[in-house]
Amino acid sequence: MTLQVELLENNSVHCFKIVGEIDAFTAPMLRERLASVEVTEGMQTELDLSEVDYMDSTGLGVFVGFYKTVKSNGGHMKITGVNARLKRLFDITGLVEVMDIVEESGDQDATV
Repeated sequence: MTLQVELLENNSVHCFKIVGEIDAFTAPMLRERLASVEVTEGMQTELDLSEVDYMDSTGLGVFVGFYKTVKSNGGHMKITGVNARLKRLFDITGLVEVMDIVEESGDQDATV
């Protein structure tokens, strides 16, 4: 499976549209793509996972690393479009307590 990562800037928010599966094979490419963007003071980022069908712990590690980088620069990272399967991963690891995670559009009111 391939992974696509598209970066859009919308009202000074860096929006990453991620499409595909995030696993041990594709996570290094995702990490590289996120790292290619210069994280500036107070940077606002949004990671759209609405077209991610599968993610393993390697993917979680990439998001944790990027979150730490953004947070250490006084920024904010939001993860959107999280389906039930991905939400379970974030729940099990306790990351919902730390990160700004919004379920996919059908559950948009359920911000976790």
